[in-house]
Amino acid sequence: MSRIFFSGIGGSGMSAIAGFMADRGHVIAGSDRSFDMSPDNPICRIMKAKGITIVPQDSSGIDASYDFAVFSTAVEDDQPEAIKAGQLGIPVKTRPGYLSEIVQEFRTVAVAGTSGKSTMAGMLAFLMDKFGLKPNFIGGGRVKQFRTTSNPGNYLSGSSDLLVIEACESDGSIVSYHPSYSIIANLSLDHNPVEKTAGMFETLASNTRDLLVIGGDDTNLHKCRFDKPVRFSIHTSSEYQAQAIEYQPFSTNFKLHDINFRLSLPGEYNLYNALSCIALLSEMGIPLRDITDVLPQFSGIERRFDVYLNSGKNLVIDDYAHNPHKIESLMETVKKICHSICYIFQPHGFGPARLMKQGYIEAFIRNLREEDHLILLPIFYAGGTTQKDISSEDIAKEIQAAGRSAEVLHERTLIFSRLKEWDNYIVFGARDETLSDFTREIAMRLQ
Repeated sequence: MSRIFFSGIGGSGMSAIAGFMADRGHVIAGSDRSFDMSPDNPICRIMKAKGITIVPQDSSGIDASYDFAVFSTAVEDDQPEAIKAGQLGIPVKTRPGYLSEIVQEFRTVAVAGTSGKSTMAGMLAFLMDKFGLKPNFIGGGRVKQFRTTSNPGNYLSGSSDLLVIEACESDGSIVSYHPSYSIIANLSLDHNPVEKTAGMFETLASNTRDLLVIGGDDTNLHKCRFDKPVRFSIHTSSEYQAQAIEYQPFSTNFKLHDINFRLSLPGEYNLYNALSCIALLSEMGIPLRDITDVLPQFSGIERRFDVYLNSGKNLVIDDYAHNPHKIESLMETVKKICHSICYIFQPHGFGPARLMKQGYIEAFIRNLREEDHLILLPIFYAGGTTQKDISSEDIAKEIQAAGRSAEVLHERTLIFSRLKEWDNYIVFGARDETLSDFTREIAMRLQ
């Protein structure tokens, strides 16, 4: 048993590892600046219910009794806890570095891709659990059906040697994983330029021991060097190509190898997510007909197409979409469901907004219809050091110049007085947990 301190414990990846290690009998404590700002943070409450000690992020809670400390990449080196850990001689690990250590202890499934990996990893862990495989799971997204009073839903402690992880390429640590199985679903602009991410995906593939599953329709993945992958697809021929697809407003029916499947999630992008899981499970020996019985039971990940109101007159949805590919997938799906949509997007940081500015602009110009409107909120700032040299106005003005309806709203509550202007509201953006509360408030006022 180890005593482990987590600095930045509230982040999606950090909270998953902290909870997972607490379940395995370790003594866990941690801090987070978001908990200091909001003591009623729901993740903070859940962690305390689990027995994890939460302290202020001012170095007062870290002492020499800890075997090591794990630091989020969002915690700067000059923060008090980082300085004190150095002074006390406590071994320090980064979150991705520590996850790499954990990966080596299991028969790991690494789920990668610039879009959808939270849903794929959560879905895969859910299906494996239903099949009695007793998987372990460390994710970023919170699986609705894993959530309890002491588990946010982003991890699962099983009794087998199987571990499903969300393998994020953002910090480059993905190249240090040596999993048994890997899924690489897609490749587009997100945290890094496409060429840089492609190199990381190729390294992950070469490090994968037993089986590699990739998205067969993705043109960027076609350019990568992979050795004998198994492919899944919708539009091109592959080992696992969906046929006879019927997209319903909130579900999808399809055939695979002449077997009928139903997915309780909408849109082409979620069909890709499901196909990746089906391909891997089938290659692991799970019969397709068994998968058909369990797949419809998966109800999704929190903040992924969460419907807060569907009255026939009004539709209100909260979603995590934050890169151009995710935004485009979300908009393509909701456009098939309803008209007169007010999209409310909050960019998730100055660095990502700078990198993806043109991608945002192009995605919105392509998908905003004449009856639709885009509201951009100010760029989300979670603290720390960053160069604030871009604004939501920089994005909005180019969308407006293309003839689309867009504006910047500096105070989100101003939308409450304008809810009669549109019938449907789609709120999206990453990292800011309060967007869900904002969406809930819109739904309540429309009712």
